[in-house]
Amino acid sequence: MNDDRNRSWPGQEPDAPRRAQSGPWPGEDPGPAWPGEEAPRRPRGGSAQRGTPPRGVPSGSGPEWPSGDEGGPQWPAGDEPPRRPQRPRQQGMPPRRPIPPPGQRPAQSPPGSPPQGFRQPSGRPIPPPQHEPDLITHHAHNGTDDIGRDPYDDGYDSYDDAAFNEFADDVEPQDELDEKGKKVLTPAQRKKRRWKIIRRVGYGFVGLFFVVPAIAFVITYFMVDVPTPESIKSLQNQPITYFDANGQVLGRELPPGGDRQLLKPGEIPDVVKHAVYAAEDATFETNSGFDVSAILRSVRNQVSGGKGGGSTISQQYIKQATQNDAQTLTRKWTELAKSFKMNNQESKEEIITSYLNIVYFGRGANGIQAAAKAYFNKDAKDLNASEASLLAGLIQGPGKSENQDYAHRRWTYVLDQMVANKWLRQDERAAFQFPTPIPKNANKEQNSGKMTYQLQQRIKDELAARGYDENKLFSSGAKIYTTLDPAAQAAAEQAVQEGMKGQTDENLLSALVAVNPKTGGVIAYYGGPELVKDPEGKDAIGQDRANQARNPGSSVKAFDLTAFLKMGKGLGETFDGSDKRVLGGRTVRNAGDSSSCGKDCTVAKAMEISANTVFYDMVLNVTKPSRVAEAAKEAGVKVAPNGKSILYTDDNNISLGGGGTAVTPEDMAAAYASFASGGTYHEQHFVAKLTNGQDEVEFDENNVKTNPAFDDDAAKSQQIAGNVTEALKPVISHSNLKCPSGHECAGKTGTQQYTPKDSDPAAYKDRNAQTWMVGYTPSVSAAVWVGGDGNKPLHDSKNKPIFGATIAGPTWQNFMNLYLKGKPAEKFDKVAPIGKDVNDVTQTPTKPSETASTTTTPTPPSSPTETPPPSESSSETPTKPTRPTRPGLPGTSVNPGEGDTSGGGGGLLAPPGSGPG
Repeated sequence: MNDDRNRSWPGQEPDAPRRAQSGPWPGEDPGPAWPGEEAPRRPRGGSAQRGTPPRGVPSGSGPEWPSGDEGGPQWPAGDEPPRRPQRPRQQGMPPRRPIPPPGQRPAQSPPGSPPQGFRQPSGRPIPPPQHEPDLITHHAHNGTDDIGRDPYDDGYDSYDDAAFNEFADDVEPQDELDEKGKKVLTPAQRKKRRWKIIRRVGYGFVGLFFVVPAIAFVITYFMVDVPTPESIKSLQNQPITYFDANGQVLGRELPPGGDRQLLKPGEIPDVVKHAVYAAEDATFETNSGFDVSAILRSVRNQVSGGKGGGSTISQQYIKQATQNDAQTLTRKWTELAKSFKMNNQESKEEIITSYLNIVYFGRGANGIQAAAKAYFNKDAKDLNASEASLLAGLIQGPGKSENQDYAHRRWTYVLDQMVANKWLRQDERAAFQFPTPIPKNANKEQNSGKMTYQLQQRIKDELAARGYDENKLFSSGAKIYTTLDPAAQAAAEQAVQEGMKGQTDENLLSALVAVNPKTGGVIAYYGGPELVKDPEGKDAIGQDRANQARNPGSSVKAFDLTAFLKMGKGLGETFDGSDKRVLGGRTVRNAGDSSSCGKDCTVAKAMEISANTVFYDMVLNVTKPSRVAEAAKEAGVKVAPNGKSILYTDDNNISLGGGGTAVTPEDMAAAYASFASGGTYHEQHFVAKLTNGQDEVEFDENNVKTNPAFDDDAAKSQQIAGNVTEALKPVISHSNLKCPSGHECAGKTGTQQYTPKDSDPAAYKDRNAQTWMVGYTPSVSAAVWVGGDGNKPLHDSKNKPIFGATIAGPTWQNFMNLYLKGKPAEKFDKVAPIGKDVNDVTQTPTKPSETASTTTTPTPPSSPTETPPPSESSSETPTKPTRPTRPGLPGTSVNPGEGDTSGGGGGLLAPPGSGPG
């Protein structure tokens, strides 16, 4: 809308309001008329710039407008400022108000008269529009030309206003300026301006130091996460506690960061909490997570070089829980927000409990419970005010725990603060004496217990395979309830110690593992001494011999027989048991004259005397090596990737436990346990139950794998196992061993020959490198290994070769007697024979041994020569006797974890002696 009241409205001619003036006001000179009703034209050309003539100049005082026949207005020449041409006055219009001289006020109009300068419309009617009305945005209706300029607006208004303002009552006079052009202020104005500046600075200060930080704090509050107990479990590592089968503590394993035992809210006594408040944060119960006065005090101390921080207990907990101790403003800022947020989300009891579970007190103790044990050998709930004050005082300097001066100074400070905060009476304070902590590491034996490193590792390996690695065990404070029977473990260690007593061969090593056939749980485990001397004479962790694979020798024949029985064959089947048979292109011999049972040797008799030719023939021509390996795995031998044992089937050496076949003592004990259990496989294991620190069960023995071992039909599997047991029972007496009183037993010895080197003495050709005795009763299966670390020629205390029946056998017998002493008598279940019954067969009697059968330590016969394996085309024709080439050549390095992979149980390449082997 056009605000100019003199401009036309739609439907009017552009200059209609001005044309509508009916005449001059009374007493006003109408002035000259526009020539020819045309607007004056500005002069063209000339160098003089047009001046701005004043409005309302009295007539006769300026240049005259030209008449209508002069072709346009005439402008004054020279330096006289030009004047605006006057519109011609119409009849009846009042004259223009003259501008008074400077310093004289204009004359006032009489009352009731129109305002001066206001033009009233005349009574002349407005002619109707001669064309269609246009939009009011058109220039014609706005009173402007095509470029938006009012042809009648010549810019003189500002001049008129200035002239008028000089005499107006309501217009302030112009301000005075100083010599620099600035306004001169009065004292009141200067004071007002000064306070205005102060207010603005104050607003800026408040915004910068209060409003902006408050907004930033709110934003940070909603962005940060408060550490929860679940999120810092990995930081709150606790010891792993081991229990035996009777629920007694075997030992504790501390985490790398030291001891820690977590307590629950409500388990920390008030006297301990008050001591910690006094030492670290006296306003903990009332502050919101941070203390402004403490922060200011900390700033003052930093500036003045003093000591003391401004962190509350909540802030300290955040710092330790996040393991962020960076000296940055960002860390401190987020720490404040997290602390405040935590105090809004958790109770004070929960916060102080979490703090006291994670804070370090020195001596490797994390948390108040571990600290109470490390310093006073008592629980946290039993601490008095004096002891609690010492522990609380050590929080600021745990590394100075053994500095008596520092400890005493901190103890004094905490007690005084407790009195000042009315948590302790002055008379009680005066009665306290400085508490004396127990010697450092005084309870180390109590923590370590009787657990050996090797046994610890086997238990942790088993749990790791189940998905419970070391980090998870430490973070949960795991309680591991093992299957270890303390009586069996003691018997195993005693039996090994007595069996190795008096032996002079420094290369002799031993291992013993016992398994409960009814559950598969390992009840005894001895893998060798925990500490040994390294080549430099320093103590080193000994190897775990019970978990290293070795050639099992003739003890693998139980699996040969199992594969044979699974095919429906029986113990009454006969083979040629003659010595020095050529089988598969190789000459196979038995263990001396006493081990030959003639042309018609039953399988049962061959097992009793360990006739190598029979079992080599059985596997080569009947079962094949793959069936033997399958039977061993069904019994419990674990191969890669689940175990370390190796069942090599690319040749027939598996039949005699030599070549590439190697089994761990643990696996041998577990596999024979499947025979003892009557054909039921229970996976060998060390852990009966696992719980976390809050006694929540993770798993128990209900998760142990159990199934029929040798056949899907449990009755068939039991029959197979029973027939194996019947074949193994006579081996005990043949090996000059005895069963425990009142207990039936069965078992098998094994011997692996040493592979001589060219530089060895002649006597070494009769030496052996590995010996075994594996046997069982219905309630326990045990495997004993005595041998060397790799291929080494071993001898006994009389410098004679060792065999399965010389050291390993007696050690096994001693263990069984010690463990089963006083236990109820037991017998194996009777089962029907499979295939041909041995009782229906008449066999050729064996040739009597030239060595007395009552000799406890068998004497090896002279070693006959062997034939190398001929080519397949000449497998029927023996070649000239000579020592064959085989795996494990002299000088070959042998991996202790795999054992000596050469030989074949003493039957293929060299004699194991007159005993079974």
